[in-house]
Amino acid sequence: MKLKLQVAALVLPALLAGIAQAADLPTFKLEMNDGKLNPERIEVPAGQRIKIEVHNIGKGAAEFESIQLRKEKVLAPGADSFVVIAPLAPGEYKFFDDFHQTAQGVIVAK
Repeated sequence: MKLKLQVAALVLPALLAGIAQAADLPTFKLEMNDGKLNPERIEVPAGQRIKIEVHNIGKGAAEFESIQLRKEKVLAPGADSFVVIAPLAPGEYKFFDDFHQTAQGVIVAK
C-alpha cells in the first residue's frame, strides 16, 4: 500500500503537468463528418508543439491518421478528442480519415 501511494505521488504531478501543457498549446479544430473534413487545410506555426481538437460529428466512426506525423486517433460517432503534435519543420503534412479514404487533408507549417 505504501509503495502504491509513493508511485501515485510521483506519477500524478507528471500527469497533471502534461494535461496543463496540452491546454496551453496553440489549438486548432478539425471536424470529421462521414468522409468530409472541415477544414481540409490547417495552417500552423512551424517550430511549435500544437494541439488539434478532433470532433467526429458524423454518424459513423472516424479515424484521424497521418503516416508522416505518426499519429492516429479513432473516434466513435459524436466523440471528441485531440492529438498533440511535436514541433514541425516548415512544410506540408498529409492526414486523412482512415475509415473514409477519400477524406484527405493537409497541415501546413509556416
